[in-house]
Amino acid sequence: MPFSTSAPRLLGGRLSLDFVNAAPSSAALSWAHLIHFLESARIVSAERGAQLLSLSPSDPREAEALLLKARRLGSALHKVFAAMLRKQRIAGEWTEPVNEILRITEGHDELVAEDGVWKIEFIAREGGLDWLLAAVARSAAEIIAEGARARLRLCANPHCGLFFYDNSRTRRRRWCSMAVCGNRSKVAAFARKHRSARNTS
Repeated sequence: MPFSTSAPRLLGGRLSLDFVNAAPSSAALSWAHLIHFLESARIVSAERGAQLLSLSPSDPREAEALLLKARRLGSALHKVFAAMLRKQRIAGEWTEPVNEILRITEGHDELVAEDGVWKIEFIAREGGLDWLLAAVARSAAEIIAEGARARLRLCANPHCGLFFYDNSRTRRRRWCSMAVCGNRSKVAAFARKHRSARNTS
């Protein structure tokens, strides 16, 4: 599924999940799509995003190097999260793109209020372009470190395929979004039930 030009649906509950969901095929990730994601996830402002978009033609090597790292990161995280869902071993080479970014990124943690809830957010110090992926790598590292305790899920809609982090109290959330996939499932079940009732009458 290629990256959409509309605002990406950030339904994963964790930045690294949103990153993987935004471009399930890392080959589909273009420079413009990457910057669009970074803006939507509020890693960069719209103004900074515009500056970064102009970087691709003005300094194509630097932009291409970061895009290659982003594609490697997305591909590796997709493998990691799929393995975690299947309760399989995570291969060391899948974590290398995460570690590569973590090793070279400087920054600090900061408490940030979001929707009335406090959370810790990593603020990367700008230097080169790798800092743009630092928060994604940090988010992934946190999920990977949780291991079997991670509340990582895959949407129950077989046509969806989005990963999400289950923050529900009961830990039984099934859908990436009740408003999107959950309602579709309910409507489909209702239609099947009424079709079945008509066929038996």
